[in-house]
Amino acid sequence: MALNIEGKKLVVEEVSAVVADAGSMIAAEYRGLTVEQMTQLRASARAAGVKVRVVKNTLARRAVAGTKFEDMGETFVGPLVFAFSGEELGNAARVFKDFSKDNAALVVKSLSIGDGVMDASQLAIIAALPTYDEALSKLLYVMKEPVAKIARGLVAIKEQKEAEAA
Repeated sequence: MALNIEGKKLVVEEVSAVVADAGSMIAAEYRGLTVEQMTQLRASARAAGVKVRVVKNTLARRAVAGTKFEDMGETFVGPLVFAFSGEELGNAARVFKDFSKDNAALVVKSLSIGDGVMDASQLAIIAALPTYDEALSKLLYVMKEPVAKIARGLVAIKEQKEAEAA
């Protein structure tokens, strides 16, 4: 059923609100996916905190106009599903990468983390980005390890001196 002008405005407004909060965006062609497969994609995206929308390309272009994802509008061709990650930039990429392993019909066309359009070949790189918690734990490990080495070295010197004294 075709949308009237008011319905289209509501869709653009809704997608614009999602785009404004998004840290990354992916556009993928879903031609050939069944309804069950799309339901699985939506469920895995929801579990990862990723918003998935199927919107007409002209409405999507209007929704991203004036945002950091505006450059992606040129790649909106064919039946596309759009995914939006929040603060975790790699979540949408991980969901689409994992889903496309079992479903070859899902073909990523373009993606962005807010700094220009990236080719679909960059999907694996974005998917490999650590989550906030992983990055924080790596940072803490890097900060803690030099102090731990000094402490281990001092303990070794103490034990060596005790062994020499005995």
